[in-house]
Amino acid sequence: MAALLPHLSPPLSSKPSTATLFNLQPTTGLPLTPTKQTRFKCSAGQTGFFTKLGRLIKEKAKSDVEKLFSGFSKTRDNLAVIDELLLYWNLSDTDRVLDELEEALLVSDFGPRITIKIVETLRDDIYGGKLKSGSDIKDALKKSILNLLTSKSPKIELQLGFRKPAVIMIVGVNGGGKTTSLGKLANRLKKEGAKILMAAGDTFRAAASDQLEIWAERTGCEIVVAEKDHAKAATVLSQAVKRGKEQGYDVVLCDTSGRLHTNYSLMEELVACKKALSKIIPGAPNEILLVLDGTTGLNMLPQAREFNEVVGVTGLILTKLDGSARGGCVVSVVDELGIPVKFVGVGEGLEDLQPFDAEAFVNAIFP
Repeated sequence: MAALLPHLSPPLSSKPSTATLFNLQPTTGLPLTPTKQTRFKCSAGQTGFFTKLGRLIKEKAKSDVEKLFSGFSKTRDNLAVIDELLLYWNLSDTDRVLDELEEALLVSDFGPRITIKIVETLRDDIYGGKLKSGSDIKDALKKSILNLLTSKSPKIELQLGFRKPAVIMIVGVNGGGKTTSLGKLANRLKKEGAKILMAAGDTFRAAASDQLEIWAERTGCEIVVAEKDHAKAATVLSQAVKRGKEQGYDVVLCDTSGRLHTNYSLMEELVACKKALSKIIPGAPNEILLVLDGTTGLNMLPQAREFNEVVGVTGLILTKLDGSARGGCVVSVVDELGIPVKFVGVGEGLEDLQPFDAEAFVNAIFP
């Protein structure tokens, strides 16, 4: 398998670099952009580019099953008891086995409502004669979870619209991994031939802009940063989208400041950012991706609800799932909110932000 971390580019210097910084000072001309040839060329009229890009990413998810499998090892270990329970299952043991199966699902953060629904459906099917062996029960369990993941949110690929640049806004609470997820997403999109511009909209955290500049250097993308401290996020993001439009970028990735979902004034700032972007490109942003820390399990639900109510979240990025045995929260958040999981973080490597594939996920936790 290819190494997960490519070598880092040299630090930013006065010499020409793949990552170009733009500030918000007036300029007399447009900065030069890299001329490296991409896999797909896209003009405003070539609307099939984004459809092709979304399909490529989805296909990549199916080919990266091994990463997903290893990333959910702790959750899989937690649920291994289910195989043991079903191995010697017989009809007289049904209630005891289902009680223990229920406990295993709860420990893995599937949530009470979903767990009870799954278990009671299995119970009815067993006593109704539909499930006659342990393998039948396991297959029905997997099918039930897959249905929960796909019935409410079938569109897991990025929806990038039909005009360039597509605009993706990344939101979330402090410490969830927003900037890192944005960097890894930029890397994935660029590898598929898209021309990427990053926007450092996190104007509160002192080191946020520096962190995003490092990601721009690593991924060979360009970046727009604020000229001065505590600039308005909406101003930085607007300027980035204007540059993206003028200079023919395919995707503008907008970072934002981390904020508690209970902080009303900061949440309203996101609304201002969204409005500012839509004034430049009608319908922008195309995606508002909420980054959630997978180690928090079901505690992520109140965050997701609040962000969704305020800005209208279109997709989720669940991070740090490789360090958690609470992978069932993936099912809970989709079922509760009807928002698709678009990417999952299953490691610290540059390639470890994986497009979410429901079938691969179910097979990863129930091999």
